[in-house]
Amino acid sequence: MNQNPSVLVIDAQGGGIGRELITRIRAAGLACQITAVGTNSAATGNMLRAGADQAATGENSVIVCVKNADIIIGPIGIVIADAMLGEVTPRMAAAIGQSRAERILIPFINCGSRIVGVENTNTGKLVQEAVEALAELLEG
Repeated sequence: MNQNPSVLVIDAQGGGIGRELITRIRAAGLACQITAVGTNSAATGNMLRAGADQAATGENSVIVCVKNADIIIGPIGIVIADAMLGEVTPRMAAAIGQSRAERILIPFINCGSRIVGVENTNTGKLVQEAVEALAELLEG
């Protein structure tokens, strides 16, 4: 991993998961450049206020930002077309899935898909596990 890896946090709806991810990444003191992309301005604003270095909104921003990301992190719905009440477009899901970046996906059952073998646990625990996975990638 390069000196200051680029971490792209993507979220939809209110950006609560992205906000919590960024807050915990900053609290953990992980050395990385965080770009936040929301599918809407509310999600983007919440992630920016949480401490993202830069932020953007919408489909084209996702498509552009995945090209330069070392790591993409967000709820599993970001790779499922029409997930998150339709906020994840097919082009967004494809761009994320085709990115060269390592992906850390948080398995939520409310994305309209069931992921078997994954226990239904609280959001805080899932986000913490995602931050720990990010720390392992950054150190490794």
